[in-house]
Amino acid sequence: MSNAALGRLLQLGASRTRCGHLGLLVGQRITLATLGANNVLIRNAETLGDALHVLETRPWAWTYGSAVRLCVEADVALLHYYPYAPGATAVGLQSEGALASLVNIVRALCGASWAPTEILLPRAPPDQIDPYWHFFRAPVRFDQEWAVIAFPSRLLARPIAGQDREAHRTAGADPWLLGAAAPLELADQVRRLLRAEFIQSPWSGQAVARHLALHRRTLSRRLRAEGTSFRAVASQMRFETAKQLLADTNMTLAQISACLGFSEAAAFTHAFRRWAGTTPSIWRQASRPPEGLPDPMLSLPVRRPGHPGGTDHLGGLRRVPLTTDRT
Repeated sequence: MSNAALGRLLQLGASRTRCGHLGLLVGQRITLATLGANNVLIRNAETLGDALHVLETRPWAWTYGSAVRLCVEADVALLHYYPYAPGATAVGLQSEGALASLVNIVRALCGASWAPTEILLPRAPPDQIDPYWHFFRAPVRFDQEWAVIAFPSRLLARPIAGQDREAHRTAGADPWLLGAAAPLELADQVRRLLRAEFIQSPWSGQAVARHLALHRRTLSRRLRAEGTSFRAVASQMRFETAKQLLADTNMTLAQISACLGFSEAAAFTHAFRRWAGTTPSIWRQASRPPEGLPDPMLSLPVRRPGHPGGTDHLGGLRRVPLTTDRT
C-alpha cells in the first residue's frame, strides 16, 4: 500500500472514530511474526544491529514508499522511520504506527520488558497521550521533525537468542526475498537519500551521484530518462516535508524553515509560495478542519479508570534536535 493510500485510510479512520492515536493501535498489531519471509532473516540474525539492518535494506510490513535508517551517535542509537514517496498523507499517524511495530520487533528479539529511551513523533500531541506511555513505556516527544526510537547503542551488539545461522543463510538466498529487495527506480533512490539526509545537511547532486556510484552526468541523464531531474526531486522532497510538518505538527514557521535548510523564515515562505501558490500559514490553516468541527488528529479526552491524566507522565514537551551519523 502506498503512503498516500495508507494515510487516507488512517485519516478517515481517525476522523470517523475520533481516535487520535489510531496509528498507534494499528502499529501494535504488526509483530515480527507478521513480516513473512523477512521474519526468518531478522529472527536468525547474529545481533540486534544485524537484525535492524534487514529492515534498512529490505521491504517490510508497514507500507511501500517508506524506509527505516539506523544512526549511531556516541552511546545512543537512533532508529528513524520516514516516508519518501510523493503524496504521503497523515504522516504523523503513519509514523506512530511504524514506530509501534518496530518496538514490537525489538521486543520480540530482546524480551517483552524492553523499552526505548525516548520516542520522537512528527505530529501534534493528541488530547489523550496515555496510550503512548503505556505502550512505549518511555517519554514521548511530539512536534518533532523526525519519527525516531532512541535507545542505548550498546544494545546493537546484543546476540539474538536461538539464532539459526543455516536458516539465515538459506533465507538470504531465497529468490522471493531477493526479488522483493530489487533496486528502486533511480528517482526513488534519490528521494530516499534526500529524505533521510537533507534536513540535517543538504546533499548536492555530486554527493548523491558519488553515493550511488554514478558519475554526476550519468545521474542527470538517467533521471532525465525517468522524466525528472535532481533539482526537481530535491525541490519536491522539500515541499513534501514542508507540507507534512505544517499539517501534522505545531512547529513554528521558523522551526520548519530551519529543518528544511533555509537561512530564514522569509526564504522558506517565498519558496513555499512558489511551490503551492500560497503562503505556509494559509496552507496550514486550509489543511486543518474549520473551527467547531472535530479534528481527526485528536481523540476524545476519555480516561480509563485508574490511569492519571495525559501530560502528568511526560511533563513539558520539548523538541530534541537530532544530528545524523555519516559513517
